[in-house]
Amino acid sequence: MARTTGRSSTHLTRRLVQLYVGLALYGASSALLVRAGLGLEPWGVLHQGLAERTGISIGVVSIIVGAVVLLLWIPLRQRPGLGTVSNVFVVGLAMDGTLAVVGDLDALGVRIPVMVLGIVLNGVATGLYIAARFGPGPRDGLMTGLNHITGRSIRLVRTALEVAVVATGFVLGGSVGAGTVLYALGIGPLAQLFLRMFALPAPAAGTGVTVASGEPSAPATAAGPGPVAAPPSGQAILPQ
Repeated sequence: MARTTGRSSTHLTRRLVQLYVGLALYGASSALLVRAGLGLEPWGVLHQGLAERTGISIGVVSIIVGAVVLLLWIPLRQRPGLGTVSNVFVVGLAMDGTLAVVGDLDALGVRIPVMVLGIVLNGVATGLYIAARFGPGPRDGLMTGLNHITGRSIRLVRTALEVAVVATGFVLGGSVGAGTVLYALGIGPLAQLFLRMFALPAPAAGTGVTVASGEPSAPATAAGPGPVAAPPSGQAILPQ
């Protein structure tokens, strides 16, 4: 019994480490894209646009937007997990923290590698965070909730949401550019790669580790949450 409890505790500890390291790296990667100044990921464009208009830091804007999106889960009957709530705060704090350390970049020869590093690091963060199985990010919960309500595919709902946030963010002053396009093309394959790399073995029978509300959840598919598995290439559910 003691050995079984020890295995269960180790498994949970590893998942928690993956969760918070992944969220922190996600915020750091978003900050690198800001400093590169060559275009942000879709929700980052919206966050930057709102930050430009309000004078609030982009990390705090990310937290506010995440909280508002989380409220939209109520009518959609989505249930948050530990990862969902942690996502709202950790990503924004890590983003502002990284921006405070990494100053403005001027030379294009530096900004391009920083952009590429930010996108790759975002893929690493995605693999760590999702593989921990503590629930989707607030923006992904909105996506899957709309999928359930409307009956439209995940691909269509996600595309519509991201086009809407990019357009809104761009109008508000957010940065759209080569980084936005490269992110859109690269994040799916990168997420797929790192999801497999950081996948956790299933807990052994009898360890008492179960999937429950507020506990680990799988990436959603068009049919809703299912068994823990990596999503098809190019369709990774991102921790946004």
